[in-house]
Amino acid sequence: MQRLSEEDHARVSAAIAAAEASSDGEIVAVVTDLSDPYHDVALHWAVLALIAVLAWAAACPACLTWWRDAFVGGWSTEPTIRELLTFLMILAVLKFTAVLLILKYMPLRLALTPGGTKTRRVRRRAISIFKAGAERRTIGRTGILIYLSMGERRAEIVADDAIVNVTTPETWGEAMAALLVEVKEGRMADGMIAAIEQVGTVLAEHFPRSAADTNEIPDKLIEL
Repeated sequence: MQRLSEEDHARVSAAIAAAEASSDGEIVAVVTDLSDPYHDVALHWAVLALIAVLAWAAACPACLTWWRDAFVGGWSTEPTIRELLTFLMILAVLKFTAVLLILKYMPLRLALTPGGTKTRRVRRRAISIFKAGAERRTIGRTGILIYLSMGERRAEIVADDAIVNVTTPETWGEAMAALLVEVKEGRMADGMIAAIEQVGTVLAEHFPRSAADTNEIPDKLIEL
């Protein structure tokens, strides 16, 4: 992932402070390389390759015999069932292992991961981070997380109870759009700043800053 410079961190921190200056809300901004390693996806594709080998052998037993003869040189006697099944097992295990090794290449693994799976994993990780770092950590339950996962090219906004009660998921559409437009152009910091400004506008509308407001969560961008 493209790492953000100290200047970028300072700019995002300043944007958070500015957005919070007009509301009781507390904004947490997090950027990560990847929300999940997707080991299960690699395993599923490897199992599929193994099943494909078995299906191929079942559909064309003569092909299995031909390949077995090709490997042993073609000079052996008619193979027994035991020999054919042993060859089939070795071939299936080799295919299984090869696919697992190939899918260690993360860009390919991500490309073979269904979009819905990536969306769910990013959402799950965002909620987990929010629960650990922002949920119910403010007196008024006004914490909100802006989460960007670069590997999956997805973002999430997760809000505390008080914010959820007065907003809908559609409320954050402009913030998400502002974030992703900049990120697609390689400007992560600009995207986070744009989203923070949009979120700050919503927070100021519903939770204008009170005299008793304090800064309950540090104003900084977190890179995981």
